[in-house]
Amino acid sequence: MPEAESSEPAPSSAPSTLSLAAGFPAATQDEWTALVDGVLRKARRIGDDAPAGAGVEKLVRRSPEGIAVPPLFTAAPDAPVGVPGAAPFVRGGTVDGPVPDGWDVRQRHAEPDADTARAAVLADLENGVTSIWLAATAPADLPHVLGDVLLDLAPVVLDGDDPPALAEAFLALAAERGTGEALRGTLGLDPIGQRARTGDGPPVDSVVAVATRVAADHPLVRAVVVDALPVHTAGGSDAQELGFAMAAGVAYLRALDGVPGAARLLEFRLAATAEQFPTIAKLRAARRLWSRVTEACGEAQPMAQHAVSSPTMYTRRDPYVNLLRGTLAGFAAGVGGADAVTVAPFDAALGASEPFSRRIARNTQALLVEESHLARVIDPAGGSYYVESLTDALAQASWAFFQEIEAAGGAVAVLDSGWLAERTGEVRARRERDVATRRRPLTGVSEFPDLDEKPVDRRPLPDTPGGGLPVYRPADAYEAFRDRSDARLADTGSRPRAFLATLGPLAAYTARAGFARNLLQAGGIEPVEAGPTETVSDVTAAYADAGTTVAVLCSTDTLYAERAAETVAALREAGATHVLLAGRSDLDGLDGTLHAGCDALAVIDAVYQSTSHQEAGR
Repeated sequence: MPEAESSEPAPSSAPSTLSLAAGFPAATQDEWTALVDGVLRKARRIGDDAPAGAGVEKLVRRSPEGIAVPPLFTAAPDAPVGVPGAAPFVRGGTVDGPVPDGWDVRQRHAEPDADTARAAVLADLENGVTSIWLAATAPADLPHVLGDVLLDLAPVVLDGDDPPALAEAFLALAAERGTGEALRGTLGLDPIGQRARTGDGPPVDSVVAVATRVAADHPLVRAVVVDALPVHTAGGSDAQELGFAMAAGVAYLRALDGVPGAARLLEFRLAATAEQFPTIAKLRAARRLWSRVTEACGEAQPMAQHAVSSPTMYTRRDPYVNLLRGTLAGFAAGVGGADAVTVAPFDAALGASEPFSRRIARNTQALLVEESHLARVIDPAGGSYYVESLTDALAQASWAFFQEIEAAGGAVAVLDSGWLAERTGEVRARRERDVATRRRPLTGVSEFPDLDEKPVDRRPLPDTPGGGLPVYRPADAYEAFRDRSDARLADTGSRPRAFLATLGPLAAYTARAGFARNLLQAGGIEPVEAGPTETVSDVTAAYADAGTTVAVLCSTDTLYAERAAETVAALREAGATHVLLAGRSDLDGLDGTLHAGCDALAVIDAVYQSTSHQEAGR
């Protein structure tokens, strides 16, 4: 009889460990460097006689802090990393991180009308939001706005013009409902942040009385917010944001000396941007820094982090691109280990957000947590050579800036003296230059704009108080030109125009014409293209119907050498008063050139001045 087949599974022959690169020799640093150098030699980025490593050096970029970011990382730095839930808390403040339910999904509400705010809060809590951030509710309206909120289940974060009054109203409401020790939330006391935003505020020790009550009666409530967003929105670097946060946190710890568990009473608010790796590194570095601060105070403590999608990155033009920016910021905040994350609605820069935009904002986080399972892994960026290196470098730079603040007298002193405004202004100036030259592109604004986009209108919200650190939005300068273009279209029936004097066939001019078109449209200037031309007469004939005094030559360097001088002279004779060339050239008779790295805002402004003179002469 045939032998019975065994029901036992065959033993697996798979190795206990799997090395995907086992069949290949290990690549050395020198081999990688040689490959990079070879690519850049072919691209003419370095010369044939350049020394070894010149290609790698060419690709090194620097962050706003001056941190060198090379293109190749081969080893993690020798820096304290630890494990989740243990000092220095780089990998997270708790042992299990956000697993399995995800981080706290926190929605911001800036609606001053109590009825509207109450309905919006309830809709959020019923559809995936786990905590509420009230940014414009008056103390008297608090009971009504929170009428449907169970204060022992849904944390409430307070923020407004009168934080002490809001805190008292919230605690009174909790007492009236008998919530007691189960009360959850953050009272939002932050006189230093108030000073940073408005230029004035109560003394730091004004938080002591309420914080003492909270420490004694409400173990799940945090009394103080350390809000570093004003430094970020002023255009400051990540290191400046973290250094200021440490200085403000230390100032509160000094004021709360003697209050039990003072460090537990603080929550830090930091910006998350569409630059995902710097955001991840910033949140990880922040926990390391705060661990060091609290260790010096007696015992290392984890940091409670609230990451907020950067309000400065949101644009008024092409606002639907903000959906992508918010998604990237939320992703980076989650990967970076934030305890609570706020993704602003895509229309936040336009005014009062509508129910649809708030729904998309909360669903962005729901997708990251529920569908992408981003919270199923603790510190997913941990071990990455790049992330660990950037975390360490940022921590070092932030600690150095924190020490500078302390040497200058502390957080309040550097605000009052203007020292902090001056230092952030230096970084902001570099950011402004990068935006003007489009080295830092703004999709839908400075790059790939749509002049025919349908405007998205929203009801305006009350102006926020100013007087402190300036608020910098990179898109502002371009959007101001777009507003001027819309106003001229409404007044005259046409936008400012620029004639693209295309020389030769389509293949000859298309690249530079596309570059010029993109740059001009970023300022609301409508390009009018000649199309394929064979002679100077073809160009001037097309120019006659363009209706503008601005012309931009677009073609190859070869055709420029053959026809550019004659074409410029003919366009001048035909009435062009402002003639540009797409590319680099020292040709006589030009008013300027358009090329990668040129000041796009200056070019756009010059075109407006020329076309304004044309309008005035009509």
